[in-house]
Amino acid sequence: MANITYFYFMLFENLGYIKYALFSLGFILYCAIIVCNALVILAVYLERTMHQPMYLLISCLSINSVYGTAGFFPRVLADLLSDTHIIASEACLLQTYVIYSYTGNEMIIIMLMSLDRFVAISKPLQYHSLITPKVLTVLLVIFCIYLIITLGTVVIVTAKLTMCGNQLWKVYCHNYEIVKLSCEKSFIINILSMFILVTMAFIPLSFILYSYIKILIICQKSSAQFKSKAYQTCIPHIVVLLNFSVALITEVILSRVVNLEIPMGLTIALSLEFIIVPPILNPIVYALNMPDIRKKIVCLLKSSK
Repeated sequence: MANITYFYFMLFENLGYIKYALFSLGFILYCAIIVCNALVILAVYLERTMHQPMYLLISCLSINSVYGTAGFFPRVLADLLSDTHIIASEACLLQTYVIYSYTGNEMIIIMLMSLDRFVAISKPLQYHSLITPKVLTVLLVIFCIYLIITLGTVVIVTAKLTMCGNQLWKVYCHNYEIVKLSCEKSFIINILSMFILVTMAFIPLSFILYSYIKILIICQKSSAQFKSKAYQTCIPHIVVLLNFSVALITEVILSRVVNLEIPMGLTIALSLEFIIVPPILNPIVYALNMPDIRKKIVCLLKSSK
């Protein structure tokens, strides 16, 4: 990418006065995301009784939401108010890495949540010896190192490509869109991207589906009380899983399939769902469905007055 020092975000052109409305909406949403996720993180951190695997994973989900949106919202909000919509190539690659790693982390955490619920329901007597904070920490570190290596490799290979253009038809830096601007064949990156997609999306999703199907089978054979308790702890995770999975699949389809006759505004909204909706929906789902988190958040809000 030595021949290109910056990229243009073409979709910010000719927005007119609507850009101020979009900026206001985006700013309010970003503030809500930070506040909601910060409350969940604080609730879990301050309440010692919630220093358990399930709650730690929920707080990890909130931390990841703050991390991912920090790589998206500030840049987009600045572009909405700016007259020049350019980004340095290095900053573009950094944004790509942050958003992609946010996506990978989200799937890893959701997968570990399904593992946690599967062990808790299928082997309740062995749960506390099998699933511990130490075990989860080790698993998270292993997966994070894997993400750093694989995504870092993709970004480095992309950085070495020679570009034949610098116009991005996205509101954020997207590796596939950058690769499409290359003068060279991107066989290596395509192989790496497919490998990451399989290992960080399809395989975890398959494990998640397997876990919840097994949980459903176990619940059907159990008492009404056990079934009710199992559903109460699993439903929030399933809602989070379905929302993120649909959003991610939609973004992949919109990025890879270019012949869909969809209005540009709707295309942009659908492609941004994975980075906008989960970070605000997740803390709301857990705050409403997890009594311990809800009570602690209420206490935090009361004490702040």
